[in-house]
Amino acid sequence: MSVQLELVTKAYGNQRALDNVSVTVNSGEIVGILGPNGAGKSTMMKIITGFISPDRGIVRVNGVLVGEHSLGIRRQIGYLPENNPLYTDLYIEEYLKYVAGLYKLKTINKRVKEIIELTGLEVEKHKKIGELSKGYRQRVGIAQALIHDPSVLILDEPTSGLDPFQLVEIRQLIRNISKNKTVILSTHIMQEVEALCDRIIIINRGRIVATDSPENIKKRSTAVSQTILVEFQEIFPPESLLNIEGVTDIKPGTDNTFLVYGNDKDLRSSIFHFAVANGLTILTLKREESTLENVFLEIIK
Repeated sequence: MSVQLELVTKAYGNQRALDNVSVTVNSGEIVGILGPNGAGKSTMMKIITGFISPDRGIVRVNGVLVGEHSLGIRRQIGYLPENNPLYTDLYIEEYLKYVAGLYKLKTINKRVKEIIELTGLEVEKHKKIGELSKGYRQRVGIAQALIHDPSVLILDEPTSGLDPFQLVEIRQLIRNISKNKTVILSTHIMQEVEALCDRIIIINRGRIVATDSPENIKKRSTAVSQTILVEFQEIFPPESLLNIEGVTDIKPGTDNTFLVYGNDKDLRSSIFHFAVANGLTILTLKREESTLENVFLEIIK
């Protein structure tokens, strides 16, 4: 195993940021931590890195107790905090050499050159960090987290505030560097989780409320099994749709458009035969899939 938390609790005054959290992240996984603001995501990451200590519980990284070997553990972890603190008056290469020196790397110049190429900073390396766009600052933050070649990479909101083009670039960068590392990231962007993560951990009010693959998480919706969007050309009594076998509810939309809710059976064929039998013309017939965002909101509520 790579990262393991056992019954970890952390409180700030009367508020428990983490409440008896137990979770394991295996070597080579990309795991996304989801949760509303104040759920405990950043606290969990800071405890894993040894930045803060839990009130109770055990944390292991690569089988080693974080509380007993904090300095050694930090050499195995790369960490990008949410606010990405950087020395904006330094040049990129200058800053990365400084970080490499903190880790006492033996071949600093060689490693800095490698990491600049890996993170796509070559074209901007002549600039000071303060002159960079948000996307390139995020690259610098990831570069400093990777400079010592850690086995575990922890990224707190790595794509926050990026435009769509920058987001795609950072996503590809994370995917490339994750091939031989364990990656734990937090984000509010559901597309990021679906595009990058092998597994999701949903945390709410300091407790883990779900953990599974993105596809399996989407199957957890208890509201309805399926939703069909259907549009008819003709006007007819919409309640007659309830006579279709498997239909549990309907919701009228604009004009002759309806959302039809039902059980696990695919309703599209039944709706088509209903239209034929009643002399109706179907203009739209589309099965709506459950989205990760909808299921996430349902779970945390």
